[in-house]
Amino acid sequence: MGEVMKSYIIHFIRHGSIDDTLAGKYIGTTDAPLSERGRMDLRKLDYEYKYPGTQVVFTSPLKRCTETAKILYPEQNPLVIDNLSECNFGEWEGKTADELKNDPDFEKWLAGDSSVKPPRGESNADFTRRVCKMFESIVEGLMKTGTTESVIVTHGGVIMTLLAVYGLP
Repeated sequence: MGEVMKSYIIHFIRHGSIDDTLAGKYIGTTDAPLSERGRMDLRKLDYEYKYPGTQVVFTSPLKRCTETAKILYPEQNPLVIDNLSECNFGEWEGKTADELKNDPDFEKWLAGDSSVKPPRGESNADFTRRVCKMFESIVEGLMKTGTTESVIVTHGGVIMTLLAVYGLP
């Protein structure tokens, strides 16, 4: 008999909102917690819409993600994966695009030069490699364990990168 093909469902959830004082700034490795509004919004959305059930929850180690996972999946013990972290913006961390507008490397980076990296940071090419390797490792683990449904709580940059690379919906 032939092998039965399984379907795997992976739900991506971006963390809740953080402090408004960080709005417009490049926030990657800064370990900002959820804002009170972010916590309230998540509870409200969970009550109104019910997030998908799951067999396993993966999360970035940063507080905004671990808090989101705990609010939405209090019965789960999330698996923390370092490589689910947002891009390391190095010396650009905590700065706005306006503050960086005269930096020629920043301009190249914005224009899509994936080899450019912020000082003491991570290039888009390195970030993409890290995130894709992590995602493939998660999928491989799901296949080995027979786990067919999971949730990944992470950052916007991670989600956008995976959607762009894998052409997911």
